Amino acid sequence: MAYEQILYEVQDRIATVTLNRPDRLNAWTPVMEREVRTAMTEATADDAVRVIILTGAGRGFCSGADMSNLNQASQSTPKSSSLTHRVATVRAEAYAAGPVPGGLELPQAFAYRHAYFPTVPKPIIAAINGPAAGVGLIVSLYADMRFASQAAVFTTAFARRGLVAEHGIDWILPRIVGLPNAIDLLLSARKITAEEALQMGLVNKVFPRESFMAEVRAYALELATMVSPRSMRVMKQQLFRAQNLDFGAAVHASIPDVVASLASEDFKEGVAHFVEQRKPNFPGR
Repeated sequence: MAYEQILYEVQDRIATVTLNRPDRLNAWTPVMEREVRTAMTEATADDAVRVIILTGAGRGFCSGADMSNLNQASQSTPKSSSLTHRVATVRAEAYAAGPVPGGLELPQAFAYRHAYFPTVPKPIIAAINGPAAGVGLIVSLYADMRFASQAAVFTTAFARRGLVAEHGIDWILPRIVGLPNAIDLLLSARKITAEEALQMGLVNKVFPRESFMAEVRAYALELATMVSPRSMRVMKQQLFRAQNLDFGAAVHASIPDVVASLASEDFKEGVAHFVEQRKPNFPGR
């Protein structure tokens, strides 16, 4: 389909979703939000896609919510409706979209408007090529991995706009960087470099800006060609499902997955290509 504010391309079993408002550092808009979700749904349904890269056009990843929209919101907050009514409206809007069609079965919370990436049954790599702020940072946190260019800069931004933690960042950020770092990043809203983000565990890898996308694609290609797509799909579901379970329940829940994997075609191919010393050709089943 034709997109207005993103680019979508499939090559070498990798779908690349590019936020495409470079003149605004890819500031987030309702149109962009809808189109990213549509692209993730398209990649989910396409058997030719095994890995998804999310990145930004130009010199930015995503500078956060478009300031023109924020300025309008700050000037037009409704006074007539009650706080209870406004909260109910926001909650209804947040869950309206639901999980990605054909996606992984996860707790209801992962149907939230910015938290649905875990339901996409293929690994999502956020390729953070430049500034990632506010909702732009949040979107990257719900990706499965984050790779940063040396040019990347990160900030939560909310406290410097008179806002608070939103879209579940107060849940996911401490799980990624630890509570002390999450408190620092949220309360100060200070900017951090790619190297500091790496030290915190906010990103998995940092690459030179000159070779950034080539390095990201090389990693994605390894996943797309050398790893069982079935294994990735099931393990992604296991990992996010386990976040809401205690240890014993997580072990118990994994047993049917282990048994099913031993009967899968990907397991047969995984053994065969190793024994025969050749490249794998996983069917994904």
